[in-house]
Amino acid sequence: MNNLIVLPLILPIMVGVVLVFLRPYIKLQRVFSLLTLIVTAGISLLLLNIVRTDGIIRLDFGGWEPPFGILFVADSFAMLLVLTASIVTAICLIYAFSSIGERHEKMYFYPFVLFLVAGVNGSFLTGDLFNLFVCFEVMLLASYVLVTLGGTKRQLREAIKYVVINILASWFFLVALAYLYGTVGTLNMAHISERVAEAGQGPLLTTISILFLIVFSLKAGLLLFFWLPGSYSVPPTAIAALFGALLTKVGIYALFRSFTLIFYHDTLISHTLIGIMAAITLIVGCMGAIAFKDVRLIVSYNVVIAVGFILIGLAVGTETSIAGSIYYVIHDMIAKAMLFLLAGTMIYLTGKSKIDEMSGLIRNYPLFGWMFFLVTCSLAGIPPLSGFVGKILVGQGAIESGSYILLALAFLSSIVVLYSLLRIFLNTIFGETIISLEDEKPMKMGMIIPIVLLGIAMISLGLGAEFISDYVTDAAHTLANPSVYIDAVMGGNK
Repeated sequence: MNNLIVLPLILPIMVGVVLVFLRPYIKLQRVFSLLTLIVTAGISLLLLNIVRTDGIIRLDFGGWEPPFGILFVADSFAMLLVLTASIVTAICLIYAFSSIGERHEKMYFYPFVLFLVAGVNGSFLTGDLFNLFVCFEVMLLASYVLVTLGGTKRQLREAIKYVVINILASWFFLVALAYLYGTVGTLNMAHISERVAEAGQGPLLTTISILFLIVFSLKAGLLLFFWLPGSYSVPPTAIAALFGALLTKVGIYALFRSFTLIFYHDTLISHTLIGIMAAITLIVGCMGAIAFKDVRLIVSYNVVIAVGFILIGLAVGTETSIAGSIYYVIHDMIAKAMLFLLAGTMIYLTGKSKIDEMSGLIRNYPLFGWMFFLVTCSLAGIPPLSGFVGKILVGQGAIESGSYILLALAFLSSIVVLYSLLRIFLNTIFGETIISLEDEKPMKMGMIIPIVLLGIAMISLGLGAEFISDYVTDAAHTLANPSVYIDAVMGGNK
């Protein structure tokens, strides 16, 4: 059963390679890519339930036991993210069937989406830092292709910035790995944690932890997010939705894993820095969401706000706040994919991208209008939708630790999110329609169905909070108690 852990990485890669040779057969590519993601989601759900009942499981490649070999580790935190990523990607692919266009589909769109998902899943599952770097690069190489798909001048301009920043971050990652290996003599995350505990997190290891903080902050869009709004606003809608849902979450995952498992002994410096960076990210993200009139840019800055909010849970560092962040990450992957799809559909229907150039869409497309209202309420944290539970738990954790400034910023950001999305809603959805009956474009079923599916997922996540709470609580307990992860990896239990 442990061999199943590698499938969320291997299956998309294998199918992606096959699809490269099926370039002319678009329908076959669609079927294979969608089935791959559905199977991956099913495997992830099975593994999540096994972890919940039997505890953390691992797979040692080549029979080499930790800390000597490569391994994958499946705990509740990793499997929740793998499951959500697979479901969201499958829904975004359904949207792409109707929107991406045959020209893009023949540019190896489906193989690179599968390679992207493989890198994301591998990052969540790997048990050592070097393979985290490798999976990061698999994900990034696929994203380099996807961000330039179509080759418009604006895409290429933003892609240069995106590629340069990520190459720089990858170089810093390698430097950080070299210093860490030279200090503790291992790259197995559980083993590193043991070595750091034995040696004590002195000035050298704290400095290395700050280097990792910079690397993962660049990946997550924490403070160092200047590349993000432009890069996320230029690709085709389905790709932008995947980026908004998945890419920053890998950096967030790496920050949570590193600073709860490895660098948790001296929180005064590292976690204070994370708190300051999260606070600044929230403030600047809110300013960006209010300042712009371009729908894609407003949505992109909402991604930045979410990054700041989620990492407040890590900065606070209580089990309750970590549980809130985990719940909110799952919610945000669904909600951001839906928000990007809505924004792209809005631009497709009107041919405009600025909110003061659109009006009255609800008269022509009522279901579309109410879906936008639904995601607005969820991202603002209005009960009983999915954003509410995560916000409440993060707030409760902040109160427990006395982090009242972070608490105030977190909930003020919710008001700004509500305001920024209501600006779009009131300007573009309500009002007198600008689309005459002659000019009205039909809403493709392949576009509205994925949006509705994500809306249903968001409602289900909110109403089914009690059902998912066992998995989230288990994930938060593992993160808050590193010994649980270390015993599962280093204790000899397979």
